[in-house]
Amino acid sequence: MNTKNKHLYTYNEIEKDKEGYLKKTKDWNIILAKEIAMKENINLNSDHWKVIIFVRKFYLQFNITPSMRLLIKSIKEELGESKSNSIYLFKLFPKGPAQQASKIAGIPKPVKCL
Repeated sequence: MNTKNKHLYTYNEIEKDKEGYLKKTKDWNIILAKEIAMKENINLNSDHWKVIIFVRKFYLQFNITPSMRLLIKSIKEELGESKSNSIYLFKLFPKGPAQQASKIAGIPKPVKCL
């Protein structure tokens, strides 16, 4: 891949659906994630990034966005019991962990959401 010509897009330059989810997962980058998080009123910290990177990897591996139930079950194996409950995840992503983490991660909205 020729990285010389690779352009890092900003949120306003990217194709999104009516809810603000990226139409093309490959358009995602960290700068864009920070912009989306700001629009969602989330100040990202390392705990947010762990969930964002987790859901992104999950999507890229299985080609499905994890629902809340699947997110909690899957994240428990990777991040441990204390970070795999809905209370903890809602503190990070108050409008819905599966939806907001997916939006910031540049992947489609989960089909089943709380």
